[in-house]
Amino acid sequence: MKIEMPEKTTPLRHVVLFVAALAALFIGGCAVAPKTLTIKGNPTPMMENAILKTATGATISRRQLIDELAGFRVVYVGESHTNVSHHTIQLEVIRELRKKTPDLSIGMEMFDTTYQPVLDRWTAGELDEDEFLRQTHWYANWRFPFDLYRDILQYAKENQIRVIALNLPFHIPAKIRVGGIASLGEQDAKYLPASIDTTNTEHRTYLEKIYKLHAFRGRDNFEFFYEAQCAWEDAMAAKVDEYLGAGKIVVLAGNGHIIRKFGIPDRAFARTRAPFATIYLAAVGSEAEPSWADYIWVTPDQPMPRMPMMPKGMKKPK
Repeated sequence: MKIEMPEKTTPLRHVVLFVAALAALFIGGCAVAPKTLTIKGNPTPMMENAILKTATGATISRRQLIDELAGFRVVYVGESHTNVSHHTIQLEVIRELRKKTPDLSIGMEMFDTTYQPVLDRWTAGELDEDEFLRQTHWYANWRFPFDLYRDILQYAKENQIRVIALNLPFHIPAKIRVGGIASLGEQDAKYLPASIDTTNTEHRTYLEKIYKLHAFRGRDNFEFFYEAQCAWEDAMAAKVDEYLGAGKIVVLAGNGHIIRKFGIPDRAFARTRAPFATIYLAAVGSEAEPSWADYIWVTPDQPMPRMPMMPKGMKKPK
């Protein structure tokens, strides 16, 4: 079939201009307003990358934050484990504080205390990444993609910064949730700190709300659940005390361990009496309260692209 062309055609530049104008109209009409973080009691939403100093209600710059953090012995930087931007911020804080305090250590919730010798070999440069992942049983224990933490651990290795394993062996809190602390055998009980505080009513109330919101299979006893949480927090606090010495520690842990300070921070302070500060990393599109931390840093909502499988060739520990 022969298609007859019209005698006059629209000039190409007119078509291009029309399409461009149409696209601009479409994009403008469908543009999404910038995401913000809502702070309880604050009528003005906070934009991404803003940092709130909760004691004054003022927003401060990153440089101001680092300058203030330099005056504390222990700095807690929270995280939502799968938010990529949170780990970028954690590394930024570590880098900047190390410029001011060479005697800096990094405490990490992600490793239990039995892996301290492996961490020491890593920071001494004795292990490559594959061997490090095997010896820490990363994908059997922490399970989140190593990509999230690689830059932090690589920086520690390159600069020989000590990384401290803060956590209890991961099976112990699970045992306590089912049978209580009294159910632990001698081999497990030896990892518990000398004292475990279960008297904080604000902490108890906070965890009761979480407990009621979730269906914890096999954990129908709140007292056991609370014992497990307190043992968990106090064990990590005791490690902060053990390794603090005369230097500074940046602690990396989930936001739930630093919120309102009744998790690790206050329990560590009861042991060290060392001044500390907490930074709660809150993604845009969510809400936060000034009581949650000394500083609230508004971050992108940047989840990891996907949960990768265990690296090829790596076997699960027996």
